[in-house]
Amino acid sequence: MKKLLAVLLTLAMVVTLFAACGDKKPAATASEINVCIASEPDTIDPALNSAVDGATLIAHLFSGLAKWAQDDNGNLVIVADAAQELTEGVKNDDGTITYTYTLRDGLTWSDGQPLTAQDFVYSWNRACSLELGADYGYMLEIVDGYEATQDESQPDAKLNAKAIDDKTIEVTLTTDVPYWNELLAFPSYFPVREDVVANESWATDPATYICNGAYKMTDWKHNSVITLEKNENYYDADKVTMDKINFYLSDDANNMLANFKNGDWKLIDDVPTNEIATLKTEYPDEFKVVGQIGTYYVCWNINEDILPAGSDLEGAEAEAAREEIRNAISLLFDRNYIVDEIAQGGQVPASSFVAMGLTDADGATEFYKNAGPNADFDGYYNVAADAQESNYNEAIEVLKKYYDFDEASGKFTNFPSLTYLYNTSEGHKAIGEYLQSALDGVGISIQLENQEWNTFLNTRKDGNFSIARNGWLADYNDPISFLDMWTSASGNNDVQYGKGANKDLKHYSLDLTPYGVDVKVENGTWAETYDVLISTIKTCNDTEVRYQLMHVAEDMLMATGCLCPLYYYTDLFMISKDVQGFFSNPLGYKYFMYTTIG
Repeated sequence: MKKLLAVLLTLAMVVTLFAACGDKKPAATASEINVCIASEPDTIDPALNSAVDGATLIAHLFSGLAKWAQDDNGNLVIVADAAQELTEGVKNDDGTITYTYTLRDGLTWSDGQPLTAQDFVYSWNRACSLELGADYGYMLEIVDGYEATQDESQPDAKLNAKAIDDKTIEVTLTTDVPYWNELLAFPSYFPVREDVVANESWATDPATYICNGAYKMTDWKHNSVITLEKNENYYDADKVTMDKINFYLSDDANNMLANFKNGDWKLIDDVPTNEIATLKTEYPDEFKVVGQIGTYYVCWNINEDILPAGSDLEGAEAEAAREEIRNAISLLFDRNYIVDEIAQGGQVPASSFVAMGLTDADGATEFYKNAGPNADFDGYYNVAADAQESNYNEAIEVLKKYYDFDEASGKFTNFPSLTYLYNTSEGHKAIGEYLQSALDGVGISIQLENQEWNTFLNTRKDGNFSIARNGWLADYNDPISFLDMWTSASGNNDVQYGKGANKDLKHYSLDLTPYGVDVKVENGTWAETYDVLISTIKTCNDTEVRYQLMHVAEDMLMATGCLCPLYYYTDLFMISKDVQGFFSNPLGYKYFMYTTIG
C-alpha cells in the first residue's frame, strides 16, 4: 500500500463565543473514557453510514477482514483483522483477480453466535443491493458481478463472492486495484448478520445492535451519549485496553470545550473558533492539528435554475450558460481570506476538488498539481493572493453576459435569490456569512439556512437545496475516491448529476480515443459520458492511462461549476495529555480501543 501523505498544519478559526451548556458528567475512571466527536449520528449501520463520525463508531463495533492499525514505529498500516492474513490475488485467464481469505478460529458475534464466511458474503450483497439503496453501494463496484446486481431485470443477481466453507471466503474482482485492502477496512465491507438486520431498526437500539468488533453497544441515550463496552467475544479482546467508551453527542463547540476544560471529556473534535489562538498557547500539548486527505467545498444543485427571469435559453444551451455562471461565482470567493481570516489554521486554499495528499501515477507528484488546463498555476483556479483581483474582474465580465449590471453601484440587479444550506456549527456559519457578504457585494442575495446534522445530510442528499456546504474525505488512498461518488446512481451524488431534469439532458461529450479507449460520445447524457468514464477507469489495468482518465473525470466535474472547492482540510481536535495509545487516520477516523489514562 502506498504511504499515505498527510499535510501537518496548524488550525484556528474565528466565530462568536456562546455560553457553555449541558450538565457536568461524572468523571471517568482509568478504564473508562469520555469523548465527543459529533452530534447524534445519522446511522451506524455499516452499509448505510456515509459520515466520518458514524465510521468512527462502526470501527469500534465491527471487525472486517482488514483494519487500520499502527505498526511498531507508529506508522498507519492496513492489517488483517477477522482474516488470518491479507492474501495476494490470483489473476484469472479473463483478467479478473480472485482472492481467498481464511477467517480466524473461533470468531463470534457479540451475542456469542458463530461468525461465518457466509455472513461476509451476505453483507457484501446487501451493501450493494438496489433494495437497500445505500449511499456507498458503489464501493462494491470492483467486485465481479456488481453490474448485474444493479440491473432491476436480474433481481436474483449476486456478487462473485462465495463461502467455500464456514471459514473460507473467495471473492473475484473485475480488475486488480492498489487499494483493495483499504476497501476491506471500510465499513461497507464489514459483516452484519442476516437475522439481525431483518429488523429495520436494529441499528438504533443497544438491545438489537449485534456486532463483532472490539466493543458492543450497551446504552444509547439519543442526542446525549452512546456507551460502548469491551466485547469479550472479540478475538483480540486481551489487547483492548479501554474497557468503556462514552461517546457524548453534541454539535456545540462551547459545550465541548467546557467539558474538556473541566476534565470530563478527554477528546473533543471541535472547539469555538475564536478560542483557538488562546487554546494553542494555553494547551500546547493537547491542541492537535493533523493532516487529512479532504476538501471543504460548496456544492450547487445542478437542477437549480439560476438564469434571470425571462431568459430564452433552453436545454443544453441553458446548461452551458449555468456552467459558466457557476464557475464565475467560484472566482468571486477569496480562498486566502477564508483560510487566513476565518479558519486561521494553515488550511491550504483549494484549487481542485481532488484533495492534496493524493499522488499521481508516478507515486510522488501530488494529483492536484497536474490538474486543470492552465500551465501557470496548479488546479482550476489561481488561488495566489495576488490573483484575487483578476479573478474578481473575470467573474464580473462573465456574469455581465447574463445579468443586468448597474455600473454606478457595481452590482447585478436581476440575479435570482439563493439559499445556502449548512449544518449547525459556528465554523460553517462563519464561512457561510463570508460567502453571503462576498455575493452581496455584487448584488447577489443569498439567505443562510442551518439544519441539525441528520436533517442536513438527508436534505442535501435529496437535492432539496440551492447551494450547500459540503466536505469530502478520502475513503482510501486513491483519487478515484473523490470521483466515483458523482455517478448518476451514487448515493453520495448530492449535486444530482444525472438526476431530475439533468437526467435526460444531452449536453456532455467524452472522447477517450486519445488514451487508446474506444469511447467517443458527443452531446450525451451524464450517464452516457461520466458514468462510462468512471466504469472505464475502474476496469483499466494501465496505471498511466488510468490516472490520465481520472484527470479527465475531474475536468468534467469542474467544467460544470457545481463543485466550488474552498480549502484542503486539516483535522483539529483536543486530547488530554493523560491519554496514551490514541491514534487517528487521514480519513478522519479516531481510535480509542488501545488507549489508557494516567
